[in-house]
Amino acid sequence: MMLPEAPLLTVTQISTTLKDVVETAFEHVRVKGEVSGVKRAASGHIYFSLKDEQSVLNAICWRGCSVETSRALTDGLEVVCTGHLSTYPGRSNYQMIVQTAEAAGEGALLKLLEERRRKLASEGLFDASRKKKIPFLPEVIGVVTSPTGAVIRDIMHRIRDRFGRQVYLWPVLVQGEGAAQQIAKAIQGFNAIPLEGIETASGHIPRPDVLIVARGGGSLEDLWPFNEEIVVRAAADSQIPLISAVGHETDTTLIDYASDLRAPTPTGAAEKAVPVCAEIKTTLDGLKNRLIDALRRLLLEQSMRIEGLVRGLPNLTDLTLMYAQRLDDKTERLSQAWKTLFEKQKDRFDLAARLLEANSYERTLDKGFALVADNTGRLVTSANEAQKKSQLSLTFKDGRVIVTPNHQKKKSSPSTQGDLFSSQ
Repeated sequence: MMLPEAPLLTVTQISTTLKDVVETAFEHVRVKGEVSGVKRAASGHIYFSLKDEQSVLNAICWRGCSVETSRALTDGLEVVCTGHLSTYPGRSNYQMIVQTAEAAGEGALLKLLEERRRKLASEGLFDASRKKKIPFLPEVIGVVTSPTGAVIRDIMHRIRDRFGRQVYLWPVLVQGEGAAQQIAKAIQGFNAIPLEGIETASGHIPRPDVLIVARGGGSLEDLWPFNEEIVVRAAADSQIPLISAVGHETDTTLIDYASDLRAPTPTGAAEKAVPVCAEIKTTLDGLKNRLIDALRRLLLEQSMRIEGLVRGLPNLTDLTLMYAQRLDDKTERLSQAWKTLFEKQKDRFDLAARLLEANSYERTLDKGFALVADNTGRLVTSANEAQKKSQLSLTFKDGRVIVTPNHQKKKSSPSTQGDLFSSQ
């Protein structure tokens, strides 16, 4: 039996026909498999394979896929991809054009989470040395969470109850597409506020002293934005101390490792952010009472010590009288000393006066001597000098005589000097 002759087709025609058949028959499929050989091209397209125990299916995710899809396309992760099948005539193979991809079950997400945790931990983002101390009583608190729901209300209510502070909310999505980017941007935005704050049309916005990043409980998928690298890195880089409060007490996300302090719940974050005003007052009252008691004891001890010292001191009145008596004695002795000194000095003065009188020239004249002076009253002490004077004055004990030297006579010796004068 002879078969009818088949029509002659070109390679392109057969490839195009196959492409139409495959795309028509598999225009919407969901495929479960393990991601392998992921390559992210510079164009933004993602090339990878889906495999199971027996087969491999090439797949492509065009540029612009969602964050969740891009996150799910990680080597070794089991995923469920949604899209359609097509062919690539250039290589004569078929492939899946993926529109969305999601992790196939919680186990796959946990595996991805652990791998990411190890990676970020190896970079030191979770080191204890990076942790900053939460201020005891912040003036301003920044909160990153959804503006709706119970979380922000619980935080505000607990802060008001404990110690009222200024609270600034940076509203963000806390799950779904774009949530991670908004959360990271909010953390960075609070940190970008200068220390002195910023002035806006609505007023002054201060820089927070502490940040709270919070959301309520949910599934692992719901909490996933807080496991994204962009959020974890923003928390680790925050210069403002940061408290994470994501989910319930049993929930753990990667932001908890990067934050400076983890709170089990959003309400717990508010409790860790501010102390209880009443407790502080009670503590201060207790410290005040202890201080008063300590001062009272100190004053009592010092008073008893002073009393003991007083008992050891002599009678001040007796001591004063004794020194008064000694002062009177010293005063009297000083007075006597001055009197004695005065009398001694008087005796010395009288003796000196008598000696001066005894040795005065008047007493010398009493012995027969005369005082010779010229007409100016200047003393003449030699015969040679007397010869030169025109007139001399001779003073005796009973009067004075004026004489004129005899210049016509020759000089005589001192023994005949009387021949040299004539009396007037």
